[in-house]
Amino acid sequence: MSTVLVTGGTGFIGSHTVIALDKSGFDVVIADNLSNSKTEVLKRLHTICGKDFRFYKADCCKREELEPVFRENKIDAVIHFAGLKAVGESVSKPLEYYSNNINSLLTLVGLMKDYKVDELVFSSSATVYGESEDVPFTEESPLGMCTNPYGWTKWMQEQMLRDFSKAYPEFKIALLRYFNPVGAHESGLLGEDPRGIPNNLFPYISKVAGGTLEKLTIFGGDYDTEDGTCLRDYIHVMDLAEGHVKAINYLATNDTGINVFNLGTGKGTSVLEAVRAFEKACGHEINKEIGPRRPGDIAVSYASTEKAEKLLGFKATRTVEEMCSSCWNWQTKNPDGLPDDN
Repeated sequence: MSTVLVTGGTGFIGSHTVIALDKSGFDVVIADNLSNSKTEVLKRLHTICGKDFRFYKADCCKREELEPVFRENKIDAVIHFAGLKAVGESVSKPLEYYSNNINSLLTLVGLMKDYKVDELVFSSSATVYGESEDVPFTEESPLGMCTNPYGWTKWMQEQMLRDFSKAYPEFKIALLRYFNPVGAHESGLLGEDPRGIPNNLFPYISKVAGGTLEKLTIFGGDYDTEDGTCLRDYIHVMDLAEGHVKAINYLATNDTGINVFNLGTGKGTSVLEAVRAFEKACGHEINKEIGPRRPGDIAVSYASTEKAEKLLGFKATRTVEEMCSSCWNWQTKNPDGLPDDN
């Protein structure tokens, strides 16, 4: 049985990926500093999977905290989620984003080299494509036109890994650029549970629909789209999690060096369309208004998914309606999110 280290494994995408890995027969070790997650996630994972996962409270920027994970376990592959990820926040806190995201990767890859762990799946983002007319984005679309510090950190991390791959050709690396992960586990036990006011659309809609927040402000109604709101490629988090399992399997059976894959649905949904789908899921209208554009946002972003389908055998199957219903199930069962750590 292969052992996969999941950094950021108690976070939104990380925790759902732990479930998918476990279901596929992998042994999983989790490292997370809990800056944007809670230990309750580990209890929920136990309920869903019927087992406890080995957990390390570790900051990936600090070698002294992360090294015991490698020293005490025989790690075969790593999925690196740990990082700051809110576009809007990155505009106001660029130093924190550059420091955290770049240093965490440098520390991790240094340890992988020292402990001869040579398979890495890296959590990248469609933000590396920036503001381009070239939609749908393919893996060969132009890069380096990022519109916010978060996107630039992902672009820089990808470049770091390309340089690393050239110097150490024994490494096998998959860069997964995903678009807009949403939804929740079908049990309603795990979902997106950000600390404080949500930065992302679906958890914000959920809290407005549930009455925790008063009103949804849609950032911009004058984009060059059919209804004036941004067009995004929303992908169910469990589809995305299963894509990571496909990537791990691909690295194990291919001598690839470095490879890039888009993970999305291959079609765009406008913000207003997403809100209407959520209104159907929750059974009532959501209090909303159109506000000014948000710095760093682009009008249209969706994926070409042909490469992932051809090489990974990955295809997203869950609909926007399923994304909304799973979000609402999570919200109604956890109106205040997960309980805080004591």
